[in-house]
Amino acid sequence: MQNTSHAVMAQRFEAADSADDFPTPPWATRALIEHVIGAGQVRELTVLEPACGRGYMARPLGEYFASVEASDAFRYGFGTHRDFLSYPFEAKSHDWVITNPPFRLAEEFVERALTVARKGVAILARTVFLESVGRYEGIFRDRPPTKFAQFTERVPMVKGRVDAKASTATGYAWFVWEASGSAVPRLMWVPPCRKILERADDYAASSRA
Repeated sequence: MQNTSHAVMAQRFEAADSADDFPTPPWATRALIEHVIGAGQVRELTVLEPACGRGYMARPLGEYFASVEASDAFRYGFGTHRDFLSYPFEAKSHDWVITNPPFRLAEEFVERALTVARKGVAILARTVFLESVGRYEGIFRDRPPTKFAQFTERVPMVKGRVDAKASTATGYAWFVWEASGSAVPRLMWVPPCRKILERADDYAASSRA
């Protein structure tokens, strides 16, 4: 039987003023901490999730970090209503900034996050975010990520909700900048981990917002 869930495909077009609301399955955030950053590295730290939506990423971050601040430029009933790109966050005000930003604004989110974060920035983005002369000249040439962590499993994202049965043709990766990291980017893979990190109540999170 064909899966009819409308998951993100290789091409996705959103209006310039769109919220680009494609929530992150919580297991993909746990994968960042378990396999890329390290759970023991963040227990005493703070994190800002500035595109929090309904909290699908902020909640699993709260399982690891001492403190989580969540905000979004759109009103979802979770976190603070605040535009990350215009709100006057103090420089180095949070240990980490971790988010799945609107793809069209991902470069601006990286630039802003590198100012706000003391220890690190992690952005979940399509693998093709590595491409383009503009992004190379704007961020990658002078401030390359310390880690590029490609998911070996697909991370299905569905507009407006998370869906355990969704599928996708799009590859995703974590782009990580660490203040104490190597100047030479490290290529790594997020191993198969969905079955281990996924929880039954992950897909009911919106009802608790």
